[in-house]
Amino acid sequence: MSCFETIQAYGLRAIGIGERALPKADISLCEQVTLIGSGMIWNVYFGALALIIGFFFAQALAVAKFQGPVWLSKPADWFIYLFRGSPLFIQFFLAYEALSMLPRGGVDLWVGLGTIHLDTAWMTRAWAGALLVLVLNTSAYSAEIFHGALQTIPKGDLEAADAYGLWGWKKFRRIQWPTMLRLAWPAYTNEAIFLFHATTLVFFSGFPAYRQEGDALYYAKYFAEKTFNPFIAYPIVAAYFVILTLAVIGIYSAANRRLNRHLPSAAPRLRIRPQLVR
Repeated sequence: MSCFETIQAYGLRAIGIGERALPKADISLCEQVTLIGSGMIWNVYFGALALIIGFFFAQALAVAKFQGPVWLSKPADWFIYLFRGSPLFIQFFLAYEALSMLPRGGVDLWVGLGTIHLDTAWMTRAWAGALLVLVLNTSAYSAEIFHGALQTIPKGDLEAADAYGLWGWKKFRRIQWPTMLRLAWPAYTNEAIFLFHATTLVFFSGFPAYRQEGDALYYAKYFAEKTFNPFIAYPIVAAYFVILTLAVIGIYSAANRRLNRHLPSAAPRLRIRPQLVR
């Protein structure tokens, strides 16, 4: 099988498309690169969805902790402390054990006019249960970043908003929210990078993969066991994550430039002017 045929057969295996049987003998480098790259689809899935959902949840937590009433600020503070204070690996196992205790046949909820049946079996799968843990974890860390940014908003900006008659939601939307994002974005970029790296822990957690459609580390472990050589499969995983990290940095850097487009450049552009005549 040529490398092009290997890519056609295994390029989308991680999401159930293509050849189902894994190579067992005479494993080539192309097969390892292709299948591990296929598994990266799940790592990107976990990281991207957790970032998108956690981005909005984290801002709600930060605002609740910063200026919410006591009945909102205290639970938000406890949530942030709980998920920042405990290891992510332990959170995976505790969440899986808690979700496994739900009735396998589902839960019936009475809503007044009738009963709604909620299926709960899907929550013990990696694509749902592990994603839930990643969302909660990144929300806690991101909320602390946004909360710190809210605390460091220049008082002059807030006083100017008050002078112009801005208050409440309009003041937050036009003054506090964009300033918070601008101040928090460098630290939030690091959180995004760490989150994508943390998706490798899903493989070691109790959440099972669906029909052996695992992530990049799942295939790396398989090849390391089949070839008895971990120095090929695992460096391939590392290389994929380096590329993914560069992509995240590029996207977040573009967003940072967009957020700071109204500010003067912090450093002047380098201009080479040879001094021919002294």
